Amino acid sequence: MTLRPGLSAKSDTLPSPVGTAVVDLRAARAAWRARQDEARDVASFPSREGLEQVIGLLAATLYPRRLGHFRGAAGEEDGFVAAKLLAALGELEREVSAELGYWQHEAGPFDSDQAATIARLFAATLGDIRRLIDSDVEAAFLGDPAARSVDEILVCYPGAIASLHHRIAHELHTLGAPIVARVISEIANERTGIDIHPGATIGESFFIDHGTGVVIGETAIIGARVRLYQHVTLGARSPAGATRDDVRERHARHPILGDDVVVYAGTTILGRVTIGARSTIGGNVWLLSDVPEDSVLVQPEAVRLDHAAGRDLRDVLQRAATH
Repeated sequence: MTLRPGLSAKSDTLPSPVGTAVVDLRAARAAWRARQDEARDVASFPSREGLEQVIGLLAATLYPRRLGHFRGAAGEEDGFVAAKLLAALGELEREVSAELGYWQHEAGPFDSDQAATIARLFAATLGDIRRLIDSDVEAAFLGDPAARSVDEILVCYPGAIASLHHRIAHELHTLGAPIVARVISEIANERTGIDIHPGATIGESFFIDHGTGVVIGETAIIGARVRLYQHVTLGARSPAGATRDDVRERHARHPILGDDVVVYAGTTILGRVTIGARSTIGGNVWLLSDVPEDSVLVQPEAVRLDHAAGRDLRDVLQRAATH
């Protein structure tokens, strides 16, 4: 059944089951294309590999010694940063240009220098991006007694890695490259288990402790000095497709967290609810309503059964496990 390299296979000449699979796949492609807008140029789409390279170059630009592994003299540092930044912006411009080609059928032709303009405007945000990431790293250092240094946090902590990706992705999303931004956010998600939509607005000194399973939706707004623990969801109550005609639901589907809010592990907050400043939300809380400032919300604490009741419950559970 193995085909020789370069052999042009036709479904009617291929042995079964390959021939059958080829025919079935052709039918599936045709059905999909009939349902989709085939005007899009799917050959023009941002490359994940290219954007991984962009992130690596930008990380070196932002942190030349910690993430760029620059070991030269201080007077040579700016030259190193400039070289990395030129390479990053050149690759970024190519990826943005690919995205613009993908959207061109519905948005009309873009200016010939649109991708270059986005890359140039993005470069102007890098100082602010660096300052925001610094604030996130410092918040983690202050908030986690297990942290030994800010360098450990920047290099190792999932929350800091996700923050670096999000701060970059958010600016690109704002500048009009949503697919490029989304690919960057998914690179972070794969690395850390933290899923932050690039459209989410997040203030300074943001700390995600542990982080696995955190989900932050597109229209979420998070204030300054907010701390989230693992498996927190800031989600919507309904998918965007179900509310596409409602402008408010389309653009305000996710929660707002005020300054200095803490949300503990396993909590789910859904819809355009507001959590007031300085509030604490305990673990495993399901929340659909606004919370006033300076509030504390918790689930009832677990109850310790007396010995007889505990023994009876263990017996019930053991019987259930054996059947």
